[in-house]
Amino acid sequence: MSSSPNVDPWVVLKFGGTSVSSRARWDNIGRISADRAREARVLVVVSALSGVTNELQAIAQGDANASTRVAALEQRHRAFVRELQLDDEAVLGARLADLHALINDDRASHRPYDWQAEVLSQGELLSSTIGAAYLAAQGHDFGWCDARDWLSAIDMPNQSDWARRLSVNCHRSSDDAWREGFDAQPNRLLITQGFIARHEDGGTAILGRGGSDTSAAYFGALLDAARVEIWTDVPGMFSANPREVPDARLLARLDYAEAQEIATTGAKVLHPRSIGPCRDARVPMAILDTERLDLAGTRIDASATTVPGVKAISRRNGIVLVSMESIGMWQQVGFLADVFDRFRRHGLSVDLIGSSETNVTVSLDPSENLMNTDVLSRLSEDLAQVCRVKVIAPCAAITLVGRGMRSMLHKLSGVWATFGQERVHLISQSSNDLNLTFVVDEVDADGLIPSLHAELIRSGAMPVREAGVFGPSWRGICEEEPMPVEKWWRTRQDILLERAKLGTPRYVYHLPTLRAQAAKLNDIKAVDRRYFAIKANSHPRLLQELHALGFGLECVSGAEVERVFEAVPGIDPERLLFTPSFAPRGEYEAVLARGVQITLDNLEALQNWPDVFRGRSIWLRIDLGRGDGHHAKVVTGGAESKFGLPLSRLDDFLAAARAIDVRVVGLHAHLGSGIESPAHWAGVHAELATLADGIGTVQTLDIGGGLPIPYLPDDGEFDLAGWSNALEEVKAAFPRYAIAIEPGRFLVAQCGVLLATATQVVEKDGVRRVGLDAGMNTLIRPALYDAWHDIRNLSRLSDTAEIDFDVVGPICESSDVFGHARGLPATTAEGDVMLIADAGAYGYSMASFYNLRALPEEEVLE
Repeated sequence: MSSSPNVDPWVVLKFGGTSVSSRARWDNIGRISADRAREARVLVVVSALSGVTNELQAIAQGDANASTRVAALEQRHRAFVRELQLDDEAVLGARLADLHALINDDRASHRPYDWQAEVLSQGELLSSTIGAAYLAAQGHDFGWCDARDWLSAIDMPNQSDWARRLSVNCHRSSDDAWREGFDAQPNRLLITQGFIARHEDGGTAILGRGGSDTSAAYFGALLDAARVEIWTDVPGMFSANPREVPDARLLARLDYAEAQEIATTGAKVLHPRSIGPCRDARVPMAILDTERLDLAGTRIDASATTVPGVKAISRRNGIVLVSMESIGMWQQVGFLADVFDRFRRHGLSVDLIGSSETNVTVSLDPSENLMNTDVLSRLSEDLAQVCRVKVIAPCAAITLVGRGMRSMLHKLSGVWATFGQERVHLISQSSNDLNLTFVVDEVDADGLIPSLHAELIRSGAMPVREAGVFGPSWRGICEEEPMPVEKWWRTRQDILLERAKLGTPRYVYHLPTLRAQAAKLNDIKAVDRRYFAIKANSHPRLLQELHALGFGLECVSGAEVERVFEAVPGIDPERLLFTPSFAPRGEYEAVLARGVQITLDNLEALQNWPDVFRGRSIWLRIDLGRGDGHHAKVVTGGAESKFGLPLSRLDDFLAAARAIDVRVVGLHAHLGSGIESPAHWAGVHAELATLADGIGTVQTLDIGGGLPIPYLPDDGEFDLAGWSNALEEVKAAFPRYAIAIEPGRFLVAQCGVLLATATQVVEKDGVRRVGLDAGMNTLIRPALYDAWHDIRNLSRLSDTAEIDFDVVGPICESSDVFGHARGLPATTAEGDVMLIADAGAYGYSMASFYNLRALPEEEVLE
């Protein structure tokens, strides 16, 4: 690359169709360009007005109403120029005459590619002409130039005739003559066209999809620009499609390789072809929003910090899979060469590849191939000469992108579990360790992205706490962020520090928070019976408080039943529910003797112990054939789960029950914990109600628990209003059944904290660790479920100078880690009191003597 000495640098600004389709947007372009002109000369690259290229595409492909379409395009452009208070004939007369001439050209009857290219180029020529006239009229020093004078197409090997004219690549390095010629243009600000270039025969060539982005990148490389800015209607690349996933995070900084993968695998905001020229020329890129000028957007350059983890999840529709099978391919020299040569002959570029001893399956991406039924039929006929062919379409490719994907596999158990529920045709991991792709039927991909995105955050595979990489959520940009959840322990620092002096590890429970959570559920009018799942926390004082607040108590062992009777003397046995899994016969006998309502979840108990249940009224736990939850280990439905009677055995269970005079008066289904969709429980209720109608003796439907709480600092509260509305709707549809719930964590998690003392602060190979006197024996959730808990240095709560620490315990296990890369005061030292938040559920109740460490203490604050 050569550059002229002693000349100002260039900044290239690209504006898409929505950014050039209104007067207000052109005013923005003028302001942005004038601002950039204070530091550099400015080249503005524009697309056609929104929707115009589609109209021109129809004309180029021989639409019978071409004349009508041209007339409508003329009317739209003239009206827009008049709206800009310009003379439409003076500005557009010559351009529109060229368009009409093309429609009447002799070539229009047989539509050669060179004619199609000229037709397709008219949108950008019209929009850039309008923009140059308007911006100059507004007092900006704008000139107009024809991109075809400066961008020249190159002939690539193995290109089809279509690609050589309508999807070209261009030269991306300039010589002194080119640069001197471009720099010699008199205006400080220039406007030109995206999407078009000069063909080697001197005619027009088209850059294809994403051509305007790519044009800007070519100009950036040729000019050795200070940067290329892509201005669009969203503020950058996101961790998922923000219109599908409102909680998707803005990707603030990426290196070229990650940006390339994200763009290639589905992000529409930047075309993947545009990154290569800037990467090779080391020209920084930025993606910015024309309506949100204050947002920094996404920056892409070579100096971005490398942070391992999944940066984005994306989806591409319309994927075609071609499965080729032949016993003769095993160790056959040249078989793949023969196969791929056939793809080349038909002008098709292969994307993903999967192979086995007798099968090779590849994917074809419609964004990079001209695919129609004829092309695929001819390909299949050709391939059939060497193998058996099966075409699978339409499919969707769902891709996780980020550096260090192989090191993330252990955190993707929830992702694997989610895909395990769907039919996966192909799994592909890139050799550069930047992506992992799953190909499924397109219909099965609907709704997957939001749940997968949430799972990636929950598991820590997507490191959203890395402020240098991740910015605000789309919801936070467009709406108000969820109100942060007030943490009671922030106002009780002194009291908690005093309690810590009595000894740690120590669980402390805050009764006002417990009461507040209980009140939220008591306000849900559609619910008739509320049971607290005491496995979450069986502290006697909490059980007494919940009983006083009107909650029943749900137990899963005989010992839990006895704990209730000890903690709440005189409690009505009907306020208890016994819902065990694989409990011994003696527990059922003892609990029934107490007069407690029991739940069965298998046929064998009735068959093997008929005398235990004869003449009883029971509840029945059903497996609805699926499960859900924040981690694979809390999914409690589906064939892999030990819980619940399968639907296929319901008739057999009812027959066995009738034989010993057992009445099924309640149906129960709990599919998992941490489920965030309010509609989930309504769906469970509707399914249970349908089953109950067929049984005839059911009075109560138990829809389980599993309500989530906001563990992450910027999580919002669970949508209780939406949950209540969903339950009210199904209650109105099935008024004959009472609704029961059995939450655990929702009631007690936030009321409890774990206090621990820092034992050592150690640095090893650049990783700082703070050790605690609490370990996985004290709080096992992080080790067992990859659960996230907020961790704070309670002794230094006001210190703001933070650095990253791994927080670990004293247990002799690699999984004895409470959190990785947690921001804690740099002054954290031995003896500091550490607080682990939201630990009131499944903390002490799952504690153990492992390594002969003592159990933690417990106490309650009023």
